[in-house]
Amino acid sequence: MTRHTPDFLRARSSNLSLRSLAMEQSMLASPRPDVYDNQMHAKDLRPDAFTKPYLEFMTENPTVFHAVDYFKQKLLKAGYQELSSRDSWAGQLAPSGKYFTTRNGSSIIAFAIGAAYKPGNGIAMIAGHIDALTARLKPTSTKPNSNGYIQLGVAQYAGALNETWWDRDLSVGGRVIVRDPATGKTTVKLVKLDWPIARIATLAPHFGLSMMGHGNRETEMVPIIGLDNSDLYPTGADTTTTTTTTPEAPLGGQGSFTSTQPPKLVKLITKELGITDPSTILNWELELFDTQPAAVGGLDKEFIFAGRIDDKLCSWAAFMALLHAKADPTDSGIKLVALFDDEEIGSLLRQGARGNFLPITIERAVESLSASSSVPFGPGLLGQTYASSFLVSSDVTHAAHPNFPQTNLAGHSPRLNVGVALCVDASAHMTTDSVSMAILDRVAALSGCVNQRHMIRNDSRSGGTVGPMLSAAMGVKAADVGIPQLSMHSIRATTGSRDPGLGVKFYKAFLDLWEGVDREWKP
Repeated sequence: MTRHTPDFLRARSSNLSLRSLAMEQSMLASPRPDVYDNQMHAKDLRPDAFTKPYLEFMTENPTVFHAVDYFKQKLLKAGYQELSSRDSWAGQLAPSGKYFTTRNGSSIIAFAIGAAYKPGNGIAMIAGHIDALTARLKPTSTKPNSNGYIQLGVAQYAGALNETWWDRDLSVGGRVIVRDPATGKTTVKLVKLDWPIARIATLAPHFGLSMMGHGNRETEMVPIIGLDNSDLYPTGADTTTTTTTTPEAPLGGQGSFTSTQPPKLVKLITKELGITDPSTILNWELELFDTQPAAVGGLDKEFIFAGRIDDKLCSWAAFMALLHAKADPTDSGIKLVALFDDEEIGSLLRQGARGNFLPITIERAVESLSASSSVPFGPGLLGQTYASSFLVSSDVTHAAHPNFPQTNLAGHSPRLNVGVALCVDASAHMTTDSVSMAILDRVAALSGCVNQRHMIRNDSRSGGTVGPMLSAAMGVKAADVGIPQLSMHSIRATTGSRDPGLGVKFYKAFLDLWEGVDREWKP
């Protein structure tokens, strides 16, 4: 293992200092790589060009449902064809084709088939997750009036409602299930309120109760969303303002879903979606999110400050890499990106990486392609495919921390704005081994990327990724790769302003170069 000393990093990345690299051009003035043309000039794919699009993605797509819809629209624009899991794929797939499929509206897999593909050839895969720590509305989110405050019943998803959620400007977004009374059809609509409606207020220090180590998530971290002082005016009117103060009645009728939700919130959601009858809302999955936009910061705009960086950073970079990947006539493999929901809670559900979404998608694709080429489909062909494939498990990793040097491991703590890190864990929480590291270092050497290293100290606890479960399920060679960040699992985190683009550069290199690198390992 090469030790990445400061001198090594400087020599590998450039003769310029990291600060000078950040000053090449203002990131916000860089060209937008929105048109997915395989013949784009190299200058349009430089790391700085991806900063502004990434900031916009982070600000405009706060929930997992919005993120999947964003990727879906980008894929359609780039000529990808949507495949429904309910339909037969027989005869639908062909070499040079580009396809995607979704599950639950919260996971998505997209893949491009090489023009020279033959059944049994390998797949260059990148897999990650797009869920993030959040707080979701409870099935009955109406709370009793508490000293004139309207509050919202929420439940933590993963490690949300931690101390970083206090005193933040929060709003609500997600998906709403609606039935059309005229046709009886049920549809899913996405919604987000574009201003803060909620706040979890801290207790002032004057009361002598420290908030650190306190904050019961059920009783002391309940968001306030409005005021209702109707209990002060038994006659139903405030005589000082002539304002009616009668409590708002539940909407939608007795027994309806919306009757269990705060009436004012129901009114806002129906207005946003253009719904006239609240009873047509059958259910919803709404969550809180920090409304502060993603932004560049630092003296030279070398940082990105944003919510939900874990992991709408590696996932976005991987998808951009797929959209910008080369389509060479000699490509004989498949380039694939899979983004999953529920990683933060163990990937246990059907839309998580422990489900069969990725293996069944690959199996159905190989089955369709083998049928059109008269190659018998079966376990042997699938085994050949997996043996010829490689998985990059992609998730954010911990950057070296300037204020807590005791948490950094020398030679294994990556820096911002340098490059992705190959993540290693001796207890197999990560998939990386000596072979997969050598393969990805070869990709980096051929593409001018810098691969850093990350490993935790022996006295620290490692997190997990989707890598071990997917590589075990399919038997593919694999490695864990992460873009470094500070403040993981905070409501607002930090990464480098060049890091989204550096991620795109590396992932694109992997997708484009995997076949050639793999051939170097064949006897």
